[in-house]
Amino acid sequence: MLKRIVQVCFLIIGGTLGILLLPALFQILHMSEFPLITNSYVTAIIGAIIFYLITFWAVDYVFNFIKWAEDSLVKVPVTDVLFGSVGLIFGLLVAFLIGFALNAVKVPILNAVVPILLTLLFGYLGFQVGFKKRDELLSLFSKSSSKRKNHEEENEKPARQSLKILDTSVIIDGRIADICQTGFLEGTIVIPQFVLEELQHIADSSDVLKRNRGRRGLDILNRIQKELAVKVEIYEGDFEEIQEVDSKLVKLAKLTNGILVTNDFNLNKVCELQNVFVLNINDLANAVKPVVLPGEELTVHVIKDGKEYHQGVAYLDDGTMIVVEEGREYIGKRIDVLVTSVLQTSAGRMIFAKPKLLEKAL
Repeated sequence: MLKRIVQVCFLIIGGTLGILLLPALFQILHMSEFPLITNSYVTAIIGAIIFYLITFWAVDYVFNFIKWAEDSLVKVPVTDVLFGSVGLIFGLLVAFLIGFALNAVKVPILNAVVPILLTLLFGYLGFQVGFKKRDELLSLFSKSSSKRKNHEEENEKPARQSLKILDTSVIIDGRIADICQTGFLEGTIVIPQFVLEELQHIADSSDVLKRNRGRRGLDILNRIQKELAVKVEIYEGDFEEIQEVDSKLVKLAKLTNGILVTNDFNLNKVCELQNVFVLNINDLANAVKPVVLPGEELTVHVIKDGKEYHQGVAYLDDGTMIVVEEGREYIGKRIDVLVTSVLQTSAGRMIFAKPKLLEKAL
């Protein structure tokens, strides 16, 4: 269909150029005495035929160029296209006003060349300003809107933040599927195209461990999309000027006012520094673990020695690590311990304890 449209455009261009240029060409060739070929309809047909013959050679190049331009535009985020176009229109308007003012100066060369230069210069500058200042313009609009409609924005805040953007680590982790199945994670699940590409790259790795992790991530996405009652969207855009996937995720969360879902401790900190809403799966896991307070008594199985001298290491049923002071001699045994302190971070939770027998001896 597109090729047919290109051929029709070539016919129209050929007919128009035939009407405009062929009479002058016939006059140069001293063929103007033949009234038949200088007729407007005849010159239009001749020009259309010439350009139609050209299409057999040029249509593929034009078609490929149009498809390339279409694919490039589809990948660009809509905010980039919108603000770039607004800047371009504003730049062309400024160029037109300046060129209109210069028409009062009756200088032929100036009137012919300067408007073209102004159009190119201000059009380029307008597009670049609109494209590169889009974040500032968005924040400006959001601030002015918040001053006028504070109450409405509070009501709309949950709707704007209903987008949950998944990163690579949380997909490979797998627990996100169970969380979605239980209904604790509401809203629309957004999976960026660049995250899918990273998962595919990991799944195609020559390293067996990486390959298995990548395939597990793709299986988790397939389960979320086909088996669970949640809305899933694929974000097709990309930020080609940004290389790191984590930086692209932060950028996407800012543009969409979405919430980034991760279990990456470092990405969690970056989001907090840049005022991006983030949900950490490890924080959720820690929150639902049984509460252990200093002074409580636990029965644990010491399985290995710790990093420090005479330490032993045990684990609760949920995987929480317990560091037992003076517990190295109890490796392989079940003992009663008293909790001395609890350290809890986004990276996990660690419990410090000491043997109850040692407490009684003291």
